[in-house]
Amino acid sequence: MNITVAIPWRDTSPARARAHELVLDHWERLLPEADLIDIDTDHEPFCLSACRNAGVALAEERGADVVILADADTLAEEQPVRAAATAARTSGLVHLPYTEYRSLRGDGTAQYLASVPLPDCNAFVVGGACSGIYVTTPATWWAHGGQDVLFRGWGFEDAAWFTAHTTLLGAEPVRHDGRVYSLTHPSAVKEGEQYTANAARCHRYHQAAGDPDAMRALIAEPLATETA
Repeated sequence: MNITVAIPWRDTSPARARAHELVLDHWERLLPEADLIDIDTDHEPFCLSACRNAGVALAEERGADVVILADADTLAEEQPVRAAATAARTSGLVHLPYTEYRSLRGDGTAQYLASVPLPDCNAFVVGGACSGIYVTTPATWWAHGGQDVLFRGWGFEDAAWFTAHTTLLGAEPVRHDGRVYSLTHPSAVKEGEQYTANAARCHRYHQAAGDPDAMRALIAEPLATETA
């Protein structure tokens, strides 16, 4: 099985760069057979959704069977990642290799850097998280529209995507027992015009939940905007 790990990445601070280095090293040890690539686009501000779409497109060009979309600050566990990759190849759904999302914050990240095993690092558990690491095939990703590039900066693209996936593919993303761990770095701005626009757009996704026609019309808007 050919696996590509695509990491959306733009260097914006020393702390983020350090987290990115740790993530690269982590994936090289976790899946040494995988093709590991960094992905950015020319969107301003940074567009995580566009990076994920571009990562899937590049992996597809390179002949990947499975694509792991991994945030540049997030670490995973090997067994659930491999289980997710195997299952994603034939399920027609995106897989999440975790049932628990742990934010290490400052103290937990410091422990990890001091060689404390990840499960023993101090962490805050983020309930209901659906971000960080996705496992998919290119066909499955495009079958529900990928991710919406009108989400810019920080916030809400994951919740919108989860709703689109569930509505268009007929089921929620599949979870595998395990944990992921996010490393600390300066938080993105969670206010302002773009943040408000992201929240409003996510609300439209929730309004379209359960209505495939309305959802398809909504996810077609970014393409119309970028080609206008």
